[in-house]
Amino acid sequence: MAIVTLNPATGRPLRSYRELTARELDRALDRAARAFADWRRLTFPQRARHLRALARELRRGADQFAALITAEMGKPVAQARAEIEKCALNCEHFARDAALFLADERPAGAPAHRYVTYQPLGVVLAIEPWNFPFWQVFRAAAPALMAGNTMVLKHASNVTGCALAIERIFHRAGLPRGVFQTLVVGGARAERLVADDRIAMVTLTGSTAVGRRVATQAGAAMKKGVFELGGSDAYVILADADLDRAAELCAESRLYNTGQSCVAAKRFIVVESVRAAFEEKFAAALSARRPGDPTDPATQLGPLARADLRRELHGQVRRSVRAGARVRLGGAMPRGPGHFYPPTLLTGVKPGMPAFDEELFGPVAAVVSARDEAEAIRLANLTPYGLGAGVFTRQRRRGERIAREQLQAGNAFVNEFVRSHPTLPFGGVKLSGHGRELGAWGIREFTNVKTISVR
Repeated sequence: MAIVTLNPATGRPLRSYRELTARELDRALDRAARAFADWRRLTFPQRARHLRALARELRRGADQFAALITAEMGKPVAQARAEIEKCALNCEHFARDAALFLADERPAGAPAHRYVTYQPLGVVLAIEPWNFPFWQVFRAAAPALMAGNTMVLKHASNVTGCALAIERIFHRAGLPRGVFQTLVVGGARAERLVADDRIAMVTLTGSTAVGRRVATQAGAAMKKGVFELGGSDAYVILADADLDRAAELCAESRLYNTGQSCVAAKRFIVVESVRAAFEEKFAAALSARRPGDPTDPATQLGPLARADLRRELHGQVRRSVRAGARVRLGGAMPRGPGHFYPPTLLTGVKPGMPAFDEELFGPVAAVVSARDEAEAIRLANLTPYGLGAGVFTRQRRRGERIAREQLQAGNAFVNEFVRSHPTLPFGGVKLSGHGRELGAWGIREFTNVKTISVR
């Protein structure tokens, strides 16, 4: 069966790819298992040299890789270049610090003859999405490989070219054959791999629906998993917030990657006393973002990645309007080629509307009014998701208290928009998944935390 990629800015086909046969897939898993036996025996400095070589290859081909991202999923090319650089930084971070993160340790109070060691698990199956086609892969691969595992990748079909380019980067960087492989297969075939005895662990970033299926399979096979799933992040704007800063950062968070991010702000819970002023500033900030050809470095807003995603997003907007929401900006399906959708601002959004209850994976913002701080926090948490959240207030201690103790999310920021960083754990609660990536917490997810006792 063939996989065909399309250019979302034009709707035209890019390339066709042949799926692996059952025999080819079996051989790939065998290679990964054999490679693990040797890769795990390398020292941290030896593996680190390979990771630094990956960073060099990423930077060497940054323009080429950014162009490929833009062609396959429509990301504005300036943002695509930034994505490549973040991947390189992540490789360097784990090359530098993995030995420290995974050093043997004796917990306080433990017997003198006992200690904890972190050992690799084996072959990791990575199931990754299209919205950050390089970052999502390297976010998992850098810590997993530095911990001593090998990896097989099932990438989203619409970024198959990116998936194969990533595999070539590993080859060019000189990593041993079988340490990292891309599997060109459909989603259903990849999910069945979870039960294969050669797979030790699964890591998945994607929708909650897919995450539930794969987590069920991993649980049935008693295999470890890290799942970063959907989000409907809420940003709380309190009465004392700097509204100019809040509006600008909220617009940046909502429209970055054309709004196609699990951790992008989607619901904006505003205390009623400043709602009208915030809406005006927010609408202006959204309108100022430049849409257009994603290959133009000046473009800030590209097309959505697929036609079905645009239809689904527009359906959510129309159903919300029928339920009582008002369109202050955008909201019309554009004509012409490509899968473009305008920056859209919905006001008067309430629980029970799709714009409140569902994940909006595109450039649509929902403003929700709250009487006061207490109701704003209640509405922010009134969601099955819990990936990221933010609060805007001039009182930093107040904001920190709300972020630390009251917002139900794996990441809560004060006066800035939520984003990941290689040094800090990233992940969610509730239907946004479980487990963590990045930092010391993330690399330890890819290990067997083993107690050793020696007399």
